[in-house]
Amino acid sequence: MALLEVKGISKKQNGQWIVKGISFTQEPLQKIAIAGATGSGKTSVLKMIGGLLQPDEGEIRLDDRKVIGPNDQLIPGHKKIAYLSQYFELRNNYRVHELLEMNNKIDEAIAEKIYSVCRISHLLQRKTDELSGGERQRIVLAGLLTTSPELLLLDEPFSNLDMMHKKVIKSVIEDIGTQLRITCIMVSHDAADTLTWADRILVMKDGLIIQDGTPKEIYHQPVNEYAAGLFGAYNLLNDLAGNGTQVILRPEQFEITTQNKCLFSGVVKKKTFFGNHYMIDVAISTGLIQVRLNDDTIQAGDNVYLNIKAENKSLNGTD
Repeated sequence: MALLEVKGISKKQNGQWIVKGISFTQEPLQKIAIAGATGSGKTSVLKMIGGLLQPDEGEIRLDDRKVIGPNDQLIPGHKKIAYLSQYFELRNNYRVHELLEMNNKIDEAIAEKIYSVCRISHLLQRKTDELSGGERQRIVLAGLLTTSPELLLLDEPFSNLDMMHKKVIKSVIEDIGTQLRITCIMVSHDAADTLTWADRILVMKDGLIIQDGTPKEIYHQPVNEYAAGLFGAYNLLNDLAGNGTQVILRPEQFEITTQNKCLFSGVVKKKTFFGNHYMIDVAISTGLIQVRLNDDTIQAGDNVYLNIKAENKSLNGTD
């Protein structure tokens, strides 16, 4: 049986539907990410799941019990659902262990494991005004986990973090699932961050789910340009299959080939270094194609011949 059932939830704001007819289920320990541009409705969906925002239509069930919205209870939220907001707060003038012990009703050994998973064991004696933003976030997260939730909702957990703290929180979120056995749903404005984490991605636009699939399906077979653009660079090409349709291809799906095997030929207009790879802009007869390279042999001004890598042709219907 599914842990979570979302059944046709909708929400209006200022007379307009900001979420319309969202339905999906989540199995225990399945990692679901919700991706979409700002204003797509993804955070509203997350808040409705957490019992923090009242749906105008539909219902949400956790363990086959209805999640009650804020209109129907005095204190919003659900005791088995934890919600980590991107606008988290931490009280000042306390030591970390004092804050965590205020509402901690779990066994000490379990609490210590949570602190270890959240990478905060070394921070317990610190005062809260001595912490970085990333450290404060992990302490708030640890406090949520001491409530023993069945479902953890993560709203933009990587926003406003530098590269070091972003790497740490990614590792923490992974361990929450594998070591603490807690099911998670994540919303991220940087949808590419979800590709390495999620089992399943829901792509939202204008309050609707427009695509639902595995990270590989979402990345290699986006339903449209909007979905493609969320997850990185792409090329939109016309009528490659000879049936009048457009095909979306990622820069790494091309290869440099010989003239007699090429699908396109063109001139390199620009070359950009990205640390572990290069990106070249190739001018062909119908416009520009972005191609990812792993070597430094091709330079701006060179003539090149391109084809689609054999393993990618079936993915995009270009056989």
